[in-house]
Amino acid sequence: MIKEKEQNIHHQNAFCVNESTFTHKWYHNLKYLIAGIIFGIIFVKAEVISWFRIQEMFRLQSFHMYGIIGSAVLVGMISVWLIKKIKIKTIDGEPITLTPKKFNKGQIYGGLIFGFGWAITGACPGPLFAQIGTGALAVSVTLLSAIAGTWVYGYFRDKLPH
Repeated sequence: MIKEKEQNIHHQNAFCVNESTFTHKWYHNLKYLIAGIIFGIIFVKAEVISWFRIQEMFRLQSFHMYGIIGSAVLVGMISVWLIKKIKIKTIDGEPITLTPKKFNKGQIYGGLIFGFGWAITGACPGPLFAQIGTGALAVSVTLLSAIAGTWVYGYFRDKLPH
């Protein structure tokens, strides 16, 4: 009974909600691998993973990265608006539900830590694999640090300001 209550409390405080009931065979994940490879190639060709481009952005010396990030934000805004307006469903026919999120001060702290890490390392989590794939093996330290940081956050999550 106590365990069941703890699970219900944990479920109510969940940050990510995925109510999908579909299960697929392992090879259905190959499409994500292919999409990731294509996405990585685009990142490399657009110089999104370039440490120099990222440093230019943080030094306010170039519009390149701001243009890419701004375009992504604009596409995301339009996409969410269309999903809500037209009530778009998933490929499997499931409705897409967007749960409202409450703002809290932990988001400011997390954003600052993320931004400092991005500025210092010249990498954010998405392009890490593409950077390693291009031969920048020093970025492996950044990847291991990101994994460690994710673990630490998960461990202390209940004690952090949310």
